[in-house]
Amino acid sequence: MACAVTCPVWHCFGINKKPRFRVRAERLDGNDLSVVSTDGVSVKETTVPVVVGRGYLVDGGNGSLKSRIEKKMGGEELELLWDDGYGTNTVKDYVDAAKDMIKPDGGPPRWFCPVECGRPIKDSPLLLFLPGLDGVGIGLILHHKPLGKNHLIQITAFVLMRSGEPLKMAEVGVEGRLLPKQKIERISSNLTALLPFYSGLADILPTETLIWKLKLIKSASAYTNSRLHAVKAEVLVLASDKDHLFPSGEEALRLKKLLPNCMIRIFKDNGHTLLMEDSMNLLTVIKGTCKYRRSKSHDFTKDFLPPSMSEYRYTFNNVFGFLNFASCSSLFSTMENGKIVKGLAGVPDEGPVLLVGNHMLMGMDLSSLCEAFLREKKILVRGVAHPELFWGNFHTSSNVFNFFDLMKVMGAMPVSPKSLLKALSTNSHVLLYPGGAREALHRKGEAYKLFWPNQPEFVRFAAQFGATIVPFGAVGEDDMAKVVFDYYDYMKIPMLNDRIKEVIGVVVYK
Repeated sequence: MACAVTCPVWHCFGINKKPRFRVRAERLDGNDLSVVSTDGVSVKETTVPVVVGRGYLVDGGNGSLKSRIEKKMGGEELELLWDDGYGTNTVKDYVDAAKDMIKPDGGPPRWFCPVECGRPIKDSPLLLFLPGLDGVGIGLILHHKPLGKNHLIQITAFVLMRSGEPLKMAEVGVEGRLLPKQKIERISSNLTALLPFYSGLADILPTETLIWKLKLIKSASAYTNSRLHAVKAEVLVLASDKDHLFPSGEEALRLKKLLPNCMIRIFKDNGHTLLMEDSMNLLTVIKGTCKYRRSKSHDFTKDFLPPSMSEYRYTFNNVFGFLNFASCSSLFSTMENGKIVKGLAGVPDEGPVLLVGNHMLMGMDLSSLCEAFLREKKILVRGVAHPELFWGNFHTSSNVFNFFDLMKVMGAMPVSPKSLLKALSTNSHVLLYPGGAREALHRKGEAYKLFWPNQPEFVRFAAQFGATIVPFGAVGEDDMAKVVFDYYDYMKIPMLNDRIKEVIGVVVYK
């Protein structure tokens, strides 16, 4: 199915392009839709309908089908790895802007939209920012540019002074891949720039004003607590675990119990100034928790925003940087003439393309493959994953921004016929592991064993859109790691047995 490449590396991918399994859909008799391969093999299509004119596809003329989503969004989409400007503003910019904002002008509190937010893309949702005690209204200054591209931002000047973690505030804009000496120099420079921040607190928030606003918060919170039972909307609570001003973490857990549709994300290393500290890109959190949407419910195709350059760097430098460096993955592909070359030159640049392959242990091959496509071809691979990661216990039970949230930021979708149909209709490169979680969590003696269904329906989906199916194989990791304690061993332990059943819920591996 794919070229076998043996190399002394942890992850090694062999991507086969010739003979390329390319299928196209044709009407042979005017009634039945058949699938014709390049070898002339026909397969009758009976299970996957093509909705023309009212569903995901519209008639593009000359027998072609175009994505309704693509037609609607037109040229309004963001480019892949777009510059979101995150890290260009720092706490120093907040201090400078706050000094101008606190000058009295005789007017009442008002709504405003920061000029630096720029013009948002078409059909952007509205974001209203109600700041805290300081009354300035620019607590989102680090996020104005990334949020402004994707939201129509309205801010009211009625805000709060924050006392956070100075080190995390100084780390904003400092890239994780810098050498230790360079990183220390940048952080030291930023810490020096923070000195005016603390010296200007008295001007931004005088003592009398602070006392008055704390009393206001006390009365307002009493009323709010009495009305929490009436809140049925989806709620996302972001809290700091090192907040020395308020018990933010405890309050977040309390709200999660009281609000029926509440999701929380606690940042363990951040202080009270969560929105002005490093490793906290608000747009990334909104995307990773599936809260960015243009309609009642989140659509993984229509509402998807491509990852920005800062998200790419954070994901593959800070989160997976050491893993990718240690594994030293190599990728190979097959050209049209049958020659095997290093890299992804043999993979089609134009979609729709369906990448189909095997999972290694724990799915650790995923980051290397996705990063290579972004780096070499500037192509985002839309991976399909288990629905439990999007709607089940894994999605709602976690209280921290985790790996699964980052997967959604980088294009992951729940595996379903609907998701595949939408992704292929927009000429995307889709990554599919037919073996799924069972293959990634294989047990003792199951190295390189495939757990694919007997009837792979993805062939039919590819046929609907003339997609190129690119099979690939991953080798290396199972030769270096050996499973010594697997699912059956854990299920024999009484306490772990009950916990495993509770966590996986309806997901049962047989």
